[in-house]
Amino acid sequence: MEKKKIIMYTDGGSRNNPGPAAIGVYFESLHKQFGHYIGEKTNNEAEYEAVIFGLKKIKHLLSRERAREIEVVCFLDSEFAAKQLNHEYKVKEKNIQNLFLEVWNLTIDFKSVEFHHIPREKNKIADKLVNQALDQEAKQTKLI
Repeated sequence: MEKKKIIMYTDGGSRNNPGPAAIGVYFESLHKQFGHYIGEKTNNEAEYEAVIFGLKKIKHLLSRERAREIEVVCFLDSEFAAKQLNHEYKVKEKNIQNLFLEVWNLTIDFKSVEFHHIPREKNKIADKLVNQALDQEAKQTKLI
């Protein structure tokens, strides 16, 4: 039976804020995970970049047509980002406004997208992916 609901855990992190940043995305229902270095960003930018990556990846994995039938439930440990994405907090920073709009435009391609804040300890896999990507980038930078 095809999956109609995708459970996604996302995390973004920056060392020194702003500083070297990475994202982690874990699709519990698809048994897939991704961690990537994304350059110099703030923590909030990285949190949004993780959600954007995750939504784009679902469309890539399933096709745009199938995405329209999918309910996405996204769990993130950034209360700030979750409340902004749920329209509980205003988005004041210009760089975050652009990322917010990108997320909003991506949500249109799905049946529904929900954003839920969870404690960091319930987001261990996505957090681990962020740290692995940051550690890998730091190791490569030292080699150069």
